Amino acid sequence: MKLRALICKRMAGMATLLLAAVFSQSVAAQDYPNKPIILVAPYAAGGDSDASGRNLAAVAAKYFSQPVVVQNIVGASGIIGSQRVRTAAADGYTLLIARGGSQAINPALDSKTPYKWNDFTMISLLDFNPVACVVKGDSPYKTMKDLLAALKAQPGKLNYATAGPGTTQHLATEILLKSAGLPSNAAEQIGYKGGGEATTAILTGTVQFLCNNLPTLGGQLKAGTMRGLLTTTTERLKEYPDIPTARELDLAPMEDVMGWSGLWGPPGLAAEVVNKWVEVLKRVARDPDWIRGNASFGGIPAIRTPAETEKFAREQFELYERLGTTLGLRK
Repeated sequence: MKLRALICKRMAGMATLLLAAVFSQSVAAQDYPNKPIILVAPYAAGGDSDASGRNLAAVAAKYFSQPVVVQNIVGASGIIGSQRVRTAAADGYTLLIARGGSQAINPALDSKTPYKWNDFTMISLLDFNPVACVVKGDSPYKTMKDLLAALKAQPGKLNYATAGPGTTQHLATEILLKSAGLPSNAAEQIGYKGGGEATTAILTGTVQFLCNNLPTLGGQLKAGTMRGLLTTTTERLKEYPDIPTARELDLAPMEDVMGWSGLWGPPGLAAEVVNKWVEVLKRVARDPDWIRGNASFGGIPAIRTPAETEKFAREQFELYERLGTTLGLRK
């Protein structure tokens, strides 16, 4: 009897401590934020995640009355920064600027990725970065129809640039070829160390075409050193009215190929923190400074509810998982 009473007493004590911890977390979440918030951008400064994060940080700080600071934690195709957030305290002070490459492509294609696509608390999408397929400004291929006709007539003769197998540039081209009814070997992939080198390969004429995030190509398109043949947006963009959409060209599956940024937290992020961000993001979405910031780097505003965000993230993971299986890219 004494032993049973002792066990019951200890269990009651543990329950009290647990309730106290939960209560303490809840109180802390209600006081959120009371110190600076770190947004981890898992890619280098100047890239899409960095631009998206800094745009959000500058505007969100107005509504939180606390600094919101971007920290670039780079390496392993976004995995190092993503993992840092996954293992951070679930208090809302360390959040992730998620990207399609780090949160969908990596988990879909590489079994060694130390997290799954849904090992995070998803707060919202932030912006979309459409993909464009381009050729050099003086290329003989004036339209996508011209390029596809050449690929069909001379399979394997034309080259396209990527930042390596399994990257956005590679997978976008694979979906383009599949949408057009062409095999993967209709064009030869030439891999480079990064998107910058891949872009240079187009400008020097080393390769014939490239599909990449539009913001990366904007300067060359506006200068005329590149010609856009297709965008993955549902409507033509005001900045590039002469570039047709994939749907116009009967290549609608290309619409699924879209660079994007989102705001993710560690697993188990307190509901109070998520709800505060949801309310702030509603105001951010209407803020002229945030809208102008998106336009400056080619981002299309895409703030969504947590449920809509999770649905989108799942669809992106499943898209690349199917594609990786079809192409034998999964490892």
